[in-house]
Amino acid sequence: MAILRYLEPPVRDDLAEKMVFVAGPRQVGKTTLAQQILATAERGVYLNWDNRDDRRTIRAARWPGGSSMVVLDELHKWRGWKGWLKGEYDKHRRTTRFLVTGSARLDEYRRGGDSLQGRYHHYRLHPFSLREARGDHRSNTVVPGKELSIRTGSTDTLAALMEYGGFPEPFLAHSARTHRRWQRERLERFFREEVRDLESVRDLSSLQLLADLLPERVASPLSLNALREDIEASHRALTHWMDIFERLYYVVRIRPFEARRVRGLRKMPKAYLWDWSQVPARGPRFENLVALHLLKLCHFLQDRDGFGVELSYLRDRTGREVDFLITADRRPWVAVEAKVSDTAIDPDLKYFRERLKIPFVYQVVLEGTRDFVEDGVRCLPAADFLAALI
Repeated sequence: MAILRYLEPPVRDDLAEKMVFVAGPRQVGKTTLAQQILATAERGVYLNWDNRDDRRTIRAARWPGGSSMVVLDELHKWRGWKGWLKGEYDKHRRTTRFLVTGSARLDEYRRGGDSLQGRYHHYRLHPFSLREARGDHRSNTVVPGKELSIRTGSTDTLAALMEYGGFPEPFLAHSARTHRRWQRERLERFFREEVRDLESVRDLSSLQLLADLLPERVASPLSLNALREDIEASHRALTHWMDIFERLYYVVRIRPFEARRVRGLRKMPKAYLWDWSQVPARGPRFENLVALHLLKLCHFLQDRDGFGVELSYLRDRTGREVDFLITADRRPWVAVEAKVSDTAIDPDLKYFRERLKIPFVYQVVLEGTRDFVEDGVRCLPAADFLAALI
């Protein structure tokens, strides 16, 4: 079953005016997306830096003649890629469209040469969300600062996402065996190829141990001191390793919102995994799934439209906490609390709603069916809420 990726229309449109960079986790579907776009071009070529023959072609800059499209995959693994690409784009921009993909943050792996600023648009490709997995291609109606348009969701699709995650191969297979094998192989390749090719890590075994510990700590404020004791590593090393995981799309760190009206804990982010199916406990896994859905919305509004939207969470020094807050131009917009089954409105939602004047506040319930409003907080089924996103 082929699913149209949500980034295909905006990437196709942007290629008409600039280069486009598409980054995201390994096996999230970047190559498939690029090849689908390439198939619509009159002439084009796909080249992967990991392939020896393709590397020769890239370095020799042998492009198709006339108007054409060139897809360059994993180009960021070449130390001099930035300056080289600037020269090629400036020389061939009238005839050649460049689409660059990679499994690392391309905006951080720009080494050497002159700046590419103003020459490209940058997108981050996410795993399937509930709406995308359902094949819902209706145009995006989310406007920062405005109320979400709640739609009827699919509990079956949500259950499949909870079990298999949102990466295309295991989700489309709907097989526990395929999912286990894919997950094991993906992690092996992540350490063997991604980390080895892009980072300088001497103690790879400790990095792998950290990866083993993170799923148990999802949805809780991440204490590096506690991790340091478990792994027997320095604070500096742990900070470096977490930066690596974030650059290579293994984890997402969400930080607490800072406001004068909330005495928050400013230095304690939460960590979530791009593959939420790695999280063993049902509650944290569901919260991780919601986190990635909200982050996908934020990244889409940033990358496609240039909106200043950010994802954070709420916590004060007394322990009051709300799972997620989306801000638009630094002003609170949407607050979300994720619950597995409890439909009693969380009092912390009410507190922060009043304290921060949050316009739209939701409690989304995985196993609930009721949809009601109490004290300005809307409680509704998670499938319906997630269907309103991207």
